[in-house]
Amino acid sequence: MTVRYVAFLRGINVGSRRRIKMDELNAVFGLLGFSEITTLIASGNVVFTSPDQSETAIIKAIEDGFEAAFGFRVHTMIRTPAEIRAMIDLEPFKGEEVRKETRLYLTLLPAPTSSTLKLPHVTMDGDCRILSRTDREVFSVLTLNQGRTSVDAMAILEKEYGKNVTTRNWNTILKLLKV
Repeated sequence: MTVRYVAFLRGINVGSRRRIKMDELNAVFGLLGFSEITTLIASGNVVFTSPDQSETAIIKAIEDGFEAAFGFRVHTMIRTPAEIRAMIDLEPFKGEEVRKETRLYLTLLPAPTSSTLKLPHVTMDGDCRILSRTDREVFSVLTLNQGRTSVDAMAILEKEYGKNVTTRNWNTILKLLKV
């Protein structure tokens, strides 16, 4: 039996590291024994089919394979299309007014994580709001004002949930269900 997954690779194609082309990423996933491989956006989103095995085994294979191929390790989170559909069905951004400077984000946590952060959490300047969470995802809104970047919001999330998280724009999540 095979299972469909989406892999979210943390921190590829950012900073000073070597840029990974999507065809290179597809090739590595193929060498790992995965099939029906599709990448979306150059930020490390890979849809693939895997022989049925544990999530831990799949993540280890991806992280080890990536490091062998490219010389550096990336943290990986995986979700099934059903798990992504469940996130969308939560309607975490219902009622949010989205303007040109509004960014809706999903942060994926590598494992079930508890937090004492009272939600919704709003930064002192009001530009970043962490709206809600599940045990493996966090939903937040960032308003890009003068001088504010998405990197500032990521620092807040990493402080609370650790450095091994990865964040995607909500539009990317919606597109992944169509791949």
